[in-house]
Amino acid sequence: MSRIKALLRKAIRLIISILTWPFRMTWRGMKAAGRFFKRCGIAIYRSPVAAYRKVIYYRDKLLKTVNYLQEESAKWRTAFTILKMPYSFLRMLGFSPQMAVSFLVAGSAVGGGVVVNETILSEKSFSAGDAGIYSAPLDTPVFAAEEFNTLRLDLGTTPVGEIVIENVTVGTAYANSTLPSGETNVVIVGGLPTVVDPAFTETFLEVGHLIIDRWRCTELHLTNIEAHVLNVEQNVSDGQSIAAIAGTPRPRAIGGGNRANSMYTDSGYYDQIKVISASSGVNGKVDVLRLSNIFSKGGDCVIDRVKAGTVDIILNEVGAGDGFATKDFTIATSVVYKTFNNNDNVEVSISPP
Repeated sequence: MSRIKALLRKAIRLIISILTWPFRMTWRGMKAAGRFFKRCGIAIYRSPVAAYRKVIYYRDKLLKTVNYLQEESAKWRTAFTILKMPYSFLRMLGFSPQMAVSFLVAGSAVGGGVVVNETILSEKSFSAGDAGIYSAPLDTPVFAAEEFNTLRLDLGTTPVGEIVIENVTVGTAYANSTLPSGETNVVIVGGLPTVVDPAFTETFLEVGHLIIDRWRCTELHLTNIEAHVLNVEQNVSDGQSIAAIAGTPRPRAIGGGNRANSMYTDSGYYDQIKVISASSGVNGKVDVLRLSNIFSKGGDCVIDRVKAGTVDIILNEVGAGDGFATKDFTIATSVVYKTFNNNDNVEVSISPP
């Protein structure tokens, strides 16, 4: 009897289970769906935080790498600075780059390390006083080589706020230096004539304020200049001819809105200095151009094809020791001014530099 009751209870439970199965499956599905949507919601809520944490991870990893490279770069720079000290010392004594390198290599003071550092691993720049051809306003040269010791600055369509070159020695004024092949002038400032190349259109250097002071030149010549104000004061020369003529040059300043930053270099030894408008038909533009304390030898100093608001020619010493009859300091009739201040310019006997 008890067995029959047990079998009957099992049968009843089975029947109830069969009858309620669809409802139970639906409820389980609903709970599963609920869990799914709950997890989706949590994932959506947490995803920005997870993404941000990943960004932070990769950012920190990148910065760690950058810091490591900067530290290594600083170490290498210090090492090569130490290696090039004998080279820099010889340059300071007045030797040309070629002679300095030859002394070091021949004497095995630093082996080839100086050559590698100065030509490949070091970064040449106008601000550091390195020779080369620079396209203003870029501070790094478009061309540089150890055998090329000219400081050349080409100005074009980009106006420059201020350019300063001061405290330099040029030409044959230091040991073992020579002028570049075919050149007779040690300092050249201005534009270029058409006769350079039949396909070349004449250029001028447009300047708001041109300052030439404390030059020592064998000869100094100014030609083809338009200046609203021309100041020629306190210059001494071994023979001079100042023949500028009156005209109507307009006031001039160089703006250009978002013009380039200023360029500055101090100290250096060069075979030649050029600040020119080198692109055919394109006048270079600079608001203030100051060339100060330039000691030169072996050729002439020439300022040619300049259009300026104000030109200052002040406290320069010019002469080749050839007597007053030879005019070493000249301002030609092609120099035209609106206002001219000609004060305290005297002729004295001056020996060559």
